Amino acid sequence: MRRILFDSPISRAGYLYATLVGIVWGSIWSTGKVERRNGMIVFRGMPKWSFGRGGSCVGGCYLTHQNVSADVLEHEAVHKLQWQRYGMVFPLLYLLAGRNPLKNRWEIEAGLEKGGYLR
Repeated sequence: MRRILFDSPISRAGYLYATLVGIVWGSIWSTGKVERRNGMIVFRGMPKWSFGRGGSCVGGCYLTHQNVSADVLEHEAVHKLQWQRYGMVFPLLYLLAGRNPLKNRWEIEAGLEKGGYLR
């Protein structure tokens, strides 16, 4: 089952679909600069209600208001790789890992300090 869902054409299709959703959402709500950084499409100027925490990675897109430091973008690039590996199963896996970033394995893997969760 893992071969079918993870690192497969199915997960790749899920990643591409999520990226399309991110592009549409970012295009609708972004009022700031849109650029490619760290292999992602970064949408700035998003309303704070339109993403989680300081920003959200959806497929190959990063949606944020202005949280675009080099460390944060490196952290989000790891989330992009997680999306590529797991596709549309990733949001479910992320949800099951819990909202506490200090215990969420996906946030830990992406780097808590670079993500701004540790001082």
